[in-house]
Amino acid sequence: MTERAILAVDQGTTNSKAILVAEDGRVLARGSAPVPIEHPRSGWVQQDGIAIWKSVTDAIAACRKAAGDVEITAVGISNQRESVLAWDRSTGQPIGPVVTWQCRRTAAACDALREAGHEEKIIARTGLPLDPLFPAPKIRWLFDNLPDGHDPDNVCVGTVDSWLIWNFTGGAVHACDRSNAARTQLFDLASASWDEELCDIFGVSAAHLPQVFDSSHVFGVTADVAALPNGIPVGGAIGDSHGALFGHGAFGAGDGKVTFGTGSSVMTTIPQFVAPPWGITTTIAWSLNGTSTFAFEGNILVSASALPWVVTLLGLKDVAELLDLAQTVDSADGVVLVPAFVGLGAPHWNAEARGLISGLGFNSGPAHVARAAVESIPLQVADVFRIVERDGGAKVGRLFVDGGPSSNTFLMGLVAGYLDHPVIICESTEASALGAAYLAGLATGMWESLEAISKLSVGTETLSQAMDPDIRQKSLDNWHRAIARSTLKT
Repeated sequence: MTERAILAVDQGTTNSKAILVAEDGRVLARGSAPVPIEHPRSGWVQQDGIAIWKSVTDAIAACRKAAGDVEITAVGISNQRESVLAWDRSTGQPIGPVVTWQCRRTAAACDALREAGHEEKIIARTGLPLDPLFPAPKIRWLFDNLPDGHDPDNVCVGTVDSWLIWNFTGGAVHACDRSNAARTQLFDLASASWDEELCDIFGVSAAHLPQVFDSSHVFGVTADVAALPNGIPVGGAIGDSHGALFGHGAFGAGDGKVTFGTGSSVMTTIPQFVAPPWGITTTIAWSLNGTSTFAFEGNILVSASALPWVVTLLGLKDVAELLDLAQTVDSADGVVLVPAFVGLGAPHWNAEARGLISGLGFNSGPAHVARAAVESIPLQVADVFRIVERDGGAKVGRLFVDGGPSSNTFLMGLVAGYLDHPVIICESTEASALGAAYLAGLATGMWESLEAISKLSVGTETLSQAMDPDIRQKSLDNWHRAIARSTLKT
C-alpha cells in the first residue's frame, strides 16, 4: 500500500533540504543539495535565485528517490529569512542577486534612515530595529540597481518563500506568509498588512510585493516542477526559525527554542504584539485562521559558522576535531572570541563591529582558542536570553534546541549552563521542515488541529547542566568586555 506523506522543503543559507513526513510524524526520506554563496565585497553576501531553485528541485529528487513509492499530498516550505530577490514578472528570471540576510551592503542606508528619525516608528509598527539584516533597504537597493532599460512595473520582489511559491506554481502565484512578511520592515504587525507609510519611508512600492496569507494556506498547486507531478497543493510557508518553533509543538505560552546554524535564533512566544525592548525583536511566529501568534526573537548573525573558520585558523581537520580539542581544557582561561565577522546582531545591533580574539597570554594554546570559539555560541544566546526575560518580561518555559549543532551534547551542555535553564534536545534536527510539513498538513486535512500535531511522536532529551555561578559570571564579564572592544571604531 502506497504511504501518504507531506513533502517539506527547508531552503537554508548553505543548503536546501527536503523530507517526506508521514501521517504519524515519521520522516520517511531525506534529500539535500548545496547552495553556493558569493562575497563580492567585504560585508556583501549574495546568492543566485536560479541556483537556489535548482538546489530545491535537486533535494526533492534525492528525497523522492530515497523514499520509493510514496504519495505526496501537499508541499510545505520553510526558508532562510530576510534574504530577498527581484525577478521579471513575465519571464520569471531573477533580476540581480539574492541579497542575503547576512549582507551588510545597506548599512549606510540604515544609518541615514536612523538619522532622519524613522527608527522609533519602524520599531513600533514592525518590532524590528534599523539594521542591514532586514529586507526593506535591500529591496530599495535592488530597484536602484535594476539593469538599464528594465521596466520597474514588471518586477516582482519578495523573500525566498515567495520565490519558491512562484516557481512551485509555475509563475501563477506571487505570495508569502505572515511570518516572512513580518521580517521585511514593511508589514504592520498589528494590522497584518503592508504599511503604506513604511513603504514610502523605504522607497518601496507595495505593488511589487507579494500577497500575504496565513502560514497554513493553500497558495496554489504545483506546475511544471521537474521533480514533482502537477497539481499538488502548496499548503504551507513559514520562515525557518518560526517553522522550527512550530515543528517542536511549542504551542504553550512562553514556549521557546534556539535554532543553531550559520547564525542562531532565540525565539519565545508572547500573548500579544508589543514593541520589543532594545536588543531583540518582536515578530509573527505564525498565523492560523487569520490569527497571528507573536514572539520575541533575538537574531544572532554568526553562530556555528564561526567554527569552520577557526578550524582553518588552527590547522585542524574539521569541526569535530575542534570540538574535541575544546574539551581538553576546563575553560578558555580568559580567552574570548567574538565572531563579529559581519557585525553583531542581537542584542547589540552594531553593523560596524568586527571579530576579535582577546585575553591571550603565553599560557594560551590552541585548545583555549578552540574553547573560546565554541563558547561564543552559548554566550551570544545568553545575552539574548537575558534581554527576553529581564527587559521583555517574558518568562521562558520549555526551551527546545535544534539545528545541526544541537546534536552535540558538550555544546548543548554549555548552553544549558550559561542560560541556567534546561534545554530539550530533539532527535530530529529537521524542526524547520517538520513545522512546514505540519502547516501544509493542517491546510490540506492530514492533521485536524494543533492537538493532533502535539500527539505526534518526536523523541526528545532534556539536558540540564549546573555551572558554578561565579564561573558563569566571570565568563560573561570577560565576554562583555570583549564585545565592547569589538565595537570600538578604528
